Amino acid sequence: MEKTVLIIDDERDLRVMLSRYFELNGYHVSLAESGLEGMEKAGRQPDIILLDVNLPDIDGMEVCRRIRDFVTCPILFLTARVEDRDKLLGFASGGDDYIVKPFSLDELGARVEAHLRREARRDQTPRRTMFDDNFIIDYTSREVSFKGVEIPLKPKEFEIIELLSTYPGQLFSKERIFESIWDPDSNTDVGVIMEHISRIRAKLQRAGCKPYIQTVWGSGYRWVK
Repeated sequence: MEKTVLIIDDERDLRVMLSRYFELNGYHVSLAESGLEGMEKAGRQPDIILLDVNLPDIDGMEVCRRIRDFVTCPILFLTARVEDRDKLLGFASGGDDYIVKPFSLDELGARVEAHLRREARRDQTPRRTMFDDNFIIDYTSREVSFKGVEIPLKPKEFEIIELLSTYPGQLFSKERIFESIWDPDSNTDVGVIMEHISRIRAKLQRAGCKPYIQTVWGSGYRWVK
């Protein structure tokens, strides 16, 4: 089925270039040149959104926050801002990726394809998954149990397990985990990831199940397949 990409950007030349590129690659393209128009078209539920940060009427991050109430598709920011804080604010507002202008069309296309593949995989992921030793994650009730006994987890601990277990075998850096889960305005930093994972491992060990979170030294963490 043809996927729809919504492009929200006030630069006409960029809209035309992106429209041609994605149409040539088999996408249906929807265009908006302002935040208000973009929010209206986002209500039609596109498969992915490319969102400029600097819009003439409403800041792109504010647009993202507003549409996250009714849009679940990936949102990729397009921006000339390169500061790490800007990226963290973008993720906190509900964005899924941050692409700095100028960018390669092929790289952008590859990222769009990667996000759509992840969405397709997420849609196929059962909301209750049993692993190989009666370890169960219920993503709907946000509960984890082993051999029928619930393992008590704090909200952030569950969110780390949810993120890693949704993509078993995929490596996540501490920075990526932090950006995905924590508010960048919180009074903490990426060091909190190590503390939470240490507590998760201790709880899994006390319950008698294997430690599913593997450390890749110098790189990050991944869920053991």
